[in-house]
Amino acid sequence: MTLDQINPGEECELLIVGGEGVLRRRLLDMGFTPHTKIKVRKVAPMGDPIEVSLRGYVITIRKEEAAKLTVQKVSEV
Repeated sequence: MTLDQINPGEECELLIVGGEGVLRRRLLDMGFTPHTKIKVRKVAPMGDPIEVSLRGYVITIRKEEAAKLTVQKVSEV
């Protein structure tokens, strides 16, 4: 599944950073690297953008960018 499919309040682990060229480099530079834990905090009323929390900071990304990030939900213990 991709990051844009995760509901607010859920946590996931990033598996693959997709995209090409400048977009992929920008995502990596912002901290979206494999095995990073990401929590979806909010989704705008119209569904775009998405606010996520990772590596101790909060970032807002577009839904089309989130669709390039393959994730896996973190199972509750």
